[in-house]
Amino acid sequence: MNLQFFLNHLPTGHALKLLLLFPLLLFLTACEPAAELEDDAHVADVIIYGGTSAAVIAAVQASQMNKSVIVVSPDDHLGGLSAGGLGYTDTGNKSVIGGLSRGFYQRVYNHYQKPEAWKWQQQSAYGNKGQGTPAIDGDLRTMWIFEPHVAEQVFEDFIQDHKITLHRDEWLNRENGVSLANGNITGIETLSGKKYRGKMFIDATYEGDLMAAAKVSYHVGREANSVYDEEWNGVQVGVLHHGHWYEKDISPYVVPGDPSSGLLPRVSAEDPGKKGEGDDKIQAYCFRMCLSNHPENSVPFPKPENYDAAQYELLARVYAKGWDATFRKFDPIPNRKTDTNNHGPFSTDNIGMNYDYPEASYERRREIIQEHETYQKGLMYFLANDPKVPEEVREEMSRWGLAKDEFVDNGHWPHQIYVREARRMIGEFVMTENEVLSKKPVPQPVGMGSYTMDSHNVQRYIKPDGFVQNEGDIGVKVPQPYQIDFRSLIPKKSECQNLLVPVCVSSSHIAFGSIRMEPVFMILGQSAATAACMAIDQGIAVQDLAYNQLQAQLLKDGQILSNEQAAQIAQ
Repeated sequence: MNLQFFLNHLPTGHALKLLLLFPLLLFLTACEPAAELEDDAHVADVIIYGGTSAAVIAAVQASQMNKSVIVVSPDDHLGGLSAGGLGYTDTGNKSVIGGLSRGFYQRVYNHYQKPEAWKWQQQSAYGNKGQGTPAIDGDLRTMWIFEPHVAEQVFEDFIQDHKITLHRDEWLNRENGVSLANGNITGIETLSGKKYRGKMFIDATYEGDLMAAAKVSYHVGREANSVYDEEWNGVQVGVLHHGHWYEKDISPYVVPGDPSSGLLPRVSAEDPGKKGEGDDKIQAYCFRMCLSNHPENSVPFPKPENYDAAQYELLARVYAKGWDATFRKFDPIPNRKTDTNNHGPFSTDNIGMNYDYPEASYERRREIIQEHETYQKGLMYFLANDPKVPEEVREEMSRWGLAKDEFVDNGHWPHQIYVREARRMIGEFVMTENEVLSKKPVPQPVGMGSYTMDSHNVQRYIKPDGFVQNEGDIGVKVPQPYQIDFRSLIPKKSECQNLLVPVCVSSSHIAFGSIRMEPVFMILGQSAATAACMAIDQGIAVQDLAYNQLQAQLLKDGQILSNEQAAQIAQ
């Protein structure tokens, strides 16, 4: 019972009755459950959970479509990996990156046209690396390689320019913070107690926490090849791509060749499984460090607490066998800095140490992130100081350090771990390698991808011959840019009718290996927001939105939906 009930049922003109009932009405109103009234809730047409690049772009699109929007970000820093060290953008074919995603890289380009942007390096010394082509960009040029703080500022500018409401450091209450009714999310609540109500919700996190809390189906790990009739999913025993393993026989035991001496750290004694089988393991995470070799802008690699050189003994043995590609993924970004990525048989990827991350509690995730940070900081200290590392490597490493002017509030360490993969929704349509390799059609495209089907290693195991090996590394090129289906962004209608998921999309492990690129996340974020706004306008479930209407709006807003369209733009 509530006040509105009495007012609705009171006969017209009965002022005396209203006067007599007023004390009772006040009492009933005071006793009304707070959850039902929710006077303290933050309300908007679209509620976006996440602080990633996809979250920001989705918010901008919703705002441009005249919808109120609130971004509920668990992060203090916006942009996810795009602002968290991944400045050497994995683009694939740039011609299929359009809309607001391309607009992000145009803003980056504009920044680097300012003389003051080049503090530690002459612009001419860096050259025009990472820039677009006039045929595609016209008068608006793009730059695809950038410093982390520049990307973060671009995302902040997006938020400010569109006057978007942003709540930082707000973590979804994953236990009971999602309210559901009649197949819809009615509201969410964060751990701080803040409540949010909206008509449409977008989960733009790397982990898919809102999706999972809303009881939407999802998968963690690698599917068997038989599930979706694929070739490159599942366990990849015997497959060596990318040159990520030095093909020499290296013993995994403390005393080489003696199993009784015990295993070296970071080697699993478990059976890796058979080729093509599914499992619940996920590809390795790392931090994309921003390093500098400019003496005035470099901080020496710190020796982490509880540093243990024995953790890196396997790498010492790799060096002893003659491996010499330490610096191959020190990819240069402006101002004498790097986006440093994993490379080689034992590198920044912390293989096998993240399996429980997707489903873990916030506390457990923090423990996993800290362990990864300790491992990676220890690795860099080992490379710069340990006598088992070749002298020429130590000398070169001593010229490098953490960039002093990046991540200044976090000890110059990236604030975002590279969550390459976590949960993946099982939605209305599942993207598989068959769509990515253009073997099957995509009926309802809302964006395109073009990057190699890429998975980093999943486990480090012992081969039957007694030597160590990494497993899970995949690098399969796609024959041409491919389309991504709208229905891979939405749950099954029977599960939730007002949720869109542009990051943890409905796809197989190996298909996600190509989709999971930051420009694509931004593309899908824009498309998800477009669909959300159109569904609001029509008062329908997002699954009932007519694709031809969505397609028309996406094309109007500059999204690239086909190779033919991309070719026309490039002409």
